[in-house]
Amino acid sequence: MRDLFFIAFLGIFGLMGLRRPFLLVAVYAYIDIVSPQRLSYFLLNTIPISAMAFAAMVGAWLVMDDKKDCRFSVRQGLMLVLVAYCGYTTMTADFPVEALTKWNWVWKAIIAGIFLPLVLRTRLRIEALTLFMILCASTIIINGGMKTALSGGGYGVLNLMVENNSGLYEGSIISCVAISLMPLILWLSNHGTIFPPDWRVKTFCYALCLACMLMPIGTEARTGLVCLVILFGMMLVRSKKKFVYGPLLAVAALASIPFLPASFTQRMETIENHQGDESAATRVAVWMWTLDYVKTHPGGGGFDNYLQNSFTYFAQSTVVDSGGARIERRIVTDKGRAYHSAYFEMLGEQGYFGFFIWALIHGICFIRTESIRRLYRKRANEPDKYPDEAWISPFASALQQGHVVYMIGSLFVGIAYQPFIFMMLALQIGLDTYLTRLRKDAAKQALAATLNARRAVTA
Repeated sequence: MRDLFFIAFLGIFGLMGLRRPFLLVAVYAYIDIVSPQRLSYFLLNTIPISAMAFAAMVGAWLVMDDKKDCRFSVRQGLMLVLVAYCGYTTMTADFPVEALTKWNWVWKAIIAGIFLPLVLRTRLRIEALTLFMILCASTIIINGGMKTALSGGGYGVLNLMVENNSGLYEGSIISCVAISLMPLILWLSNHGTIFPPDWRVKTFCYALCLACMLMPIGTEARTGLVCLVILFGMMLVRSKKKFVYGPLLAVAALASIPFLPASFTQRMETIENHQGDESAATRVAVWMWTLDYVKTHPGGGGFDNYLQNSFTYFAQSTVVDSGGARIERRIVTDKGRAYHSAYFEMLGEQGYFGFFIWALIHGICFIRTESIRRLYRKRANEPDKYPDEAWISPFASALQQGHVVYMIGSLFVGIAYQPFIFMMLALQIGLDTYLTRLRKDAAKQALAATLNARRAVTA
């Protein structure tokens, strides 16, 4: 029955996409975020529905969509360079078979990031993709939030609809993504037009934000807690009532501690001392190995080259027995451990050049989004005077905050190639190219009006 429901749902959206090609973008976002093939028993998990949705999305745009307002940015060009270099390192990878397996989904995620800004040529489309990203992720977030509220969750225990602990169904990743979506959820609650922000929309958005905040608790992911603190800090800095909200947040945080599971507070205490937690200590050891690796392999080792790592390190923990508390040190030998950091993942797999291109893409997106936020900031403060532009600065701010949270979270999780971040980058690029086109059109109209006025005077 579940398989038939998924097939019917995707089939209806596909048929609707024949009349409205942009709906196929929504289908692609749904498949890459929710991964219904993982929820399927036997039908969807036997066909490459993600590749089919990608091909349908691009094909519909080529055949049916209007392309007169499409713009290609420098960042999209850099993404082309990045995917080409990833293809090169895949051909020369240390582990060719494993690298090819990862390449099969990475190239599609990056190409989608290049393609999506071409279709995001109106405010409605930009908002629609934002809405679909939130709703698709909310199928996982609401499920996890409800289970956390009812049972408390636990590290590696919280079941997010599937047994396969990968993609957005992995605890640290979904915690990072959930927190990064909160600014966009709040933006929709104030500036959305597809679902006008009445009391029902606001209630759903606030409840969804609560579910997002519950994800780090339910998964006991330290990454999620760090992301949440960073997000509250950024919101507080830009708030006009920071001296009111700041103390309230501090009081709320202290008041919530007695209600948190004991296992959660114990795990969060390991943030202070990474040597006291074997998982955290292993990550540091992997990062040190990566720095040594790229010194001798500056071009990187291709996807999944971490499989060759091997290292020995000291781990320490506090042991309490009849003699009191004492520090116990032990030697740990490990090998084939994943990077657990997008930065070291990119550095180890793509070398200095790939890391530079990847960092440059994110850096330019951050700078351009900040420029948009500042350029339209005054218009956001005068919505009656600029009703069609009051949404722009808050949206740019929400995108920027979500981007920063994701990049902070990716310090501790290997999510450099996640389709979600390339969708977020596509939103930033699409917003930039859309506004650039509007400004150029307005400048042309103003110039034409000035010339016509001069001609009228001289005549």
